[in-house]
Amino acid sequence: MSTQSSSDAGGFSIGDLIRRPETGSLIGFIVVYVFFASLGGAVFMGAPGWSSWLNIAAEVGIIALPVGLLMISGEFDLSVGSIIPASSMTAAILSGHYELPALVGIIGGLSVGLLVGFINGLIVTRTTIPSLIATIGSMFAVMGLTLGLAVLIKGSTSVSYVPDPVTKGLLGTFINGMFNVSIFWWIGFVAIYYFLVHVAPIGNWVFAMGGDRESARNAGIPTDKLTIGLFMASGFGAAFVGIAQVMTYQAAQVAGGQSFIFNSIMCVVIGGVLLTGGAGSIIGIVLGTMTFAVVNQGIFFAALDPNIGSIIIGALLLAAVLSNDTFRALAMNYATKKK
Repeated sequence: MSTQSSSDAGGFSIGDLIRRPETGSLIGFIVVYVFFASLGGAVFMGAPGWSSWLNIAAEVGIIALPVGLLMISGEFDLSVGSIIPASSMTAAILSGHYELPALVGIIGGLSVGLLVGFINGLIVTRTTIPSLIATIGSMFAVMGLTLGLAVLIKGSTSVSYVPDPVTKGLLGTFINGMFNVSIFWWIGFVAIYYFLVHVAPIGNWVFAMGGDRESARNAGIPTDKLTIGLFMASGFGAAFVGIAQVMTYQAAQVAGGQSFIFNSIMCVVIGGVLLTGGAGSIIGIVLGTMTFAVVNQGIFFAALDPNIGSIIIGALLLAAVLSNDTFRALAMNYATKKK
């Protein structure tokens, strides 16, 4: 007669916990937050600290979500760093320079992101060029076009734009002077992506593509259409952040956005997504984004040398990769024993 632990009888066990892809991310977030809370004190644990790192998390998090989905499916997108300034410049030029309605500028900026994502998807699905190389190429192409058109139209690499109160309130205001409204947009995007990945059938398709693309195609999954859609979602997320930046800071810069390339990838990896694809979760990506943001702002509140911050982020990234492999191995061992 087999025996069963009380935790298993209750429907939950330690084994169930370690099988969760976001377990390592949760542990990492708790450790990092406690570390910087002990150094930053009451200010870091209060509204100034929370608003500081949540504002950072919201910006990079909106991009990290679709970038994470692409990585789960086995693809990379480095073009987000050029889409941000391209979309912000498009919105600023249309609504600022040409004085068109704010909605026109917003649609124009979002269209840039969707177009670049569509082109990236076509290149990856219609050729044998790896997505890493394809998106590097599109990144430099978009950067050059943005710079050239900005100088041609405006005669400058910077364009100012003062949005109307409603647009400013929806996309670029600070609640109580501290919390950027983008935090609520981020929460909305998290809810949408959670439904798509963990509730709707499309989530299984994404994981199947990351596990074995050929097998997924043979099983009837529209891998090419899904890949193009994921790249367009990535472009849309980057464009949305670019537009939000214009509404917040009332100016667009050609040189902005490059830091989001690797920051978004770090958030995804820290969140438990495997670099080889096929594993990850939306909650894990959120936790990874929060962990990155806490480190990013915790350095300031703890009055540490910025160089130490780079060391901590680098060490955190390596630890995340190691923990991802460790928790995956534990999960596989546990699943084997349960059989």
